[in-house]
Amino acid sequence: MAKITKEEVEHVADLARLKFSEEEKEMFTEQMGKIITYAERLNDLNTEDVEPTTHVMNVHNVLRADEERPSVSREEALKNAPASKDGQVEVPSVLD
Repeated sequence: MAKITKEEVEHVADLARLKFSEEEKEMFTEQMGKIITYAERLNDLNTEDVEPTTHVMNVHNVLRADEERPSVSREEALKNAPASKDGQVEVPSVLD
């Protein structure tokens, strides 16, 4: 089992802004050691013929091309606005 020290647990807790009792520190020291040991098992896998990937699924860009096309008119866009002025939506002032 990978050896995780109590100081390492305290360091991780400090980074996460967590406070643990002494009993919790002991418990997490043991649990983190088991987690690291389990993760180290990945080093035993033969990945010689496995192609590196950035995603587990074969994904591709599904976005449409960015092409200019007709849009709604200014009048159409403003017709449901509660208030408009000079061709723009008028909103209450937030600054004095």
